[in-house]
Amino acid sequence: MAIFLTARRVVSALGAVAALSLLTACNDGQGTASAPKTASESGQQASGDDSSTADTTTNTGATSTGTGASKGSGGTSVSGGGATSTRCTASELRGNVGENNPGAGQENFPLVVTNFSGRTCTIDGYPGVAFVDGSGKQLGPDPKRGSGSPTKITLAPGKSAWAGLSFGNPEVSGASKATPTGILITPPDEKVSLKVDWTAGAVPVSAAATLTAFQAGTGA
Repeated sequence: MAIFLTARRVVSALGAVAALSLLTACNDGQGTASAPKTASESGQQASGDDSSTADTTTNTGATSTGTGASKGSGGTSVSGGGATSTRCTASELRGNVGENNPGAGQENFPLVVTNFSGRTCTIDGYPGVAFVDGSGKQLGPDPKRGSGSPTKITLAPGKSAWAGLSFGNPEVSGASKATPTGILITPPDEKVSLKVDWTAGAVPVSAAATLTAFQAGTGA
């Protein structure tokens, strides 16, 4: 009888131990299962940080591109400023008609421009020329350009350049004539003319005069 009771106690004890072991094993499984969940959440948080960093980098790149474009625009502006023209403008010049040097039925006048500004400037090419009456109306056709290649002339303050104006004497040729009161001299690449009094008498209006390019000096 004592042996039977002892055996039951042993079985009960073993059952309790087995139950306790099973309960412990279940608790450990739940703890282990929760660990991947925590790791997953941590991974999701890291992924969010990476996305935020990428957006910042993109925005920074766009800002850099904009700055580059601004520098390019500034460079163009500097280039434009550095390319300031040295050309003599009409507002920097005074015009006059020099003395006639006639020959073989031709009248030859130097058309002179003088730099009266405070800077050195350049003149290069042919002038525009027109005879006008008292009302400003042009008399005769535009003069024709003669042969030859223009050269750039540097005019320091007070220095002059001249272009030759030639036409047949209408008294000799019998061409139609008119007597202008002025002559307009337009410097190369300018739209503003210098108006100079004309006191040399009649000019042909049925035939064009001829012009030379500007040369250094006064043509005297």
